[in-house]
Amino acid sequence: MRLRIEVTHCPRRALALTDTPRPDCPNCWGKGGIARHYGDHTGEYAGTEWESCPCWTQWAVTLLPLPRWPRRTPTGYSDEPPF
Repeated sequence: MRLRIEVTHCPRRALALTDTPRPDCPNCWGKGGIARHYGDHTGEYAGTEWESCPCWTQWAVTLLPLPRWPRRTPTGYSDEPPF
């Protein structure tokens, strides 16, 4: 298991501890899964399925919720110099 810290955005911004796929995995080449394209009965492209690789688990533990910054409303242009 290779752990990393990541910023999550759902349901609110927070720091989370997540797992990272093995970079030397021979099945997924470090991407964490395999994308499989499939077609409909006429042979046309219909979508892509994602199959997770066993070298990676998709879990996350929230460590610290991040504060929400107040939204600033634009006040227009200023005559003040930037310095």
